[in-house]
Amino acid sequence: MLKRLLKEYEYYLKVTKGLSPNSISSYISDLVEYIDFLVKNYVIKDPENITKQHIRNFIGRLKRKHNTPSSISRKMSAIRSFHKYLLLEKIVFNNVTLGISLPKKEHKLPQVLSVEEIDALMVAANGDEPLELRNRAMLELLYGSGLRITELIGVRLGDLHLNMGFLNVMGKGNKERIVPLGEEGRYSLRRYLDKGRPFLKKVPGDIVFVNNSGSPISRVGFYKTLKRLAIKAGITKDISPHTLRHSFASHLLENGVNLRMVQELLGHEDISTTQIYTHISKKQLKSVYEEFHPRSKKEEEL
Repeated sequence: MLKRLLKEYEYYLKVTKGLSPNSISSYISDLVEYIDFLVKNYVIKDPENITKQHIRNFIGRLKRKHNTPSSISRKMSAIRSFHKYLLLEKIVFNNVTLGISLPKKEHKLPQVLSVEEIDALMVAANGDEPLELRNRAMLELLYGSGLRITELIGVRLGDLHLNMGFLNVMGKGNKERIVPLGEEGRYSLRRYLDKGRPFLKKVPGDIVFVNNSGSPISRVGFYKTLKRLAIKAGITKDISPHTLRHSFASHLLENGVNLRMVQELLGHEDISTTQIYTHISKKQLKSVYEEFHPRSKKEEEL
């Protein structure tokens, strides 16, 4: 019964909630693990038989398997959402997830690149081959417009408005927003569209960024490309496509852009999500002060 309900919940997420395929896949993957635990350890088939203790035991198992606090919180978010759905559909009459405490999250600041590292990365991507033109254009959009990788690989030709200097982006929850295109981004996109994409595109479709066979480039495919370019640029930090989005936000705030404006550009619903970047800026200011200001260090005792 639980597995059948999970199928119905997946349909609910897709049709009623309008979540992206990636979000749905993440939710379902976490819930499959949860339901397998309940079935194998307690032979539970009816959701009415799930108790708070069952959920606490599942969290305990995740801890023993060395899941991070953030990973446990993500899985618990999926479980809470599933139980709310069961309550909404009157399949159960109590929400057993209420009052379940979670391990404290580690608030790690996201990795960002310096302006010099960004420049080095762009130089490493330079070239006139179709894939090189594509890579440079993708980097320019990730950093120049602060896109998520899923937003970037989903960009279609009709979303581009190069003459006007903006593009339409389909963000989380199928929410559309407009983001600006800088001069470097527009130039790189034009070069790719004129001299790169026509030589890569071999199948019908309007996805902008494609691989060598003409299919839409995947997240994993670009992640591997970025890693290779980072090594070529001499960057030792462990970076991902999201690092460029983090750098975009951090550099804007460092240069005095209003936090609300950065929130709008990133497509964050809650400004508290954007505020993490103010902590990055403060941390960077402190490190610069400690390195260069003559009064930042106590003089050694004689």
